[in-house]
Amino acid sequence: MTDASPLEPAESLSDDLSFLLARASALANAAGNAALAPFGLKVRSYSVLALAAERSHPSQREIAEFLRLDPSQVVALVDDLQKQGLVVREPDPADRRANVIATTDDGVRLLAEARAALRSAEREQHSGLTEQDRVTLGALLRTVAD
Repeated sequence: MTDASPLEPAESLSDDLSFLLARASALANAAGNAALAPFGLKVRSYSVLALAAERSHPSQREIAEFLRLDPSQVVALVDDLQKQGLVVREPDPADRRANVIATTDDGVRLLAEARAALRSAEREQHSGLTEQDRVTLGALLRTVAD
């Protein structure tokens, strides 16, 4: 990990999984935001863009639920992505009162470039892990995140 703090975590914190996950998340978000900045994105907006690129074209409500964000936060993120020409809101064919979010061609291109930059930042952030450690960590985090 980078940017070591002179403050060492208390012994009780070094065994606290919630603390460790929160700290790892904060470090990953900072590295991710730095990697995504040249694309005009942050981790949250990247996540919305990536979800919108899925074939299912999620609704704003589904994105909010999946990302565990308040729906108003998703509205603001989608507004920003839409202003950049990266996504569009379309009526949900199953419920005309709702919108689904779809990526534009520009959004698909930017997502591919941003994803490559983010993966590079992740490799750097986790350079102290072996490939097997990264695979194991990914599997464990998917289990915890389900």
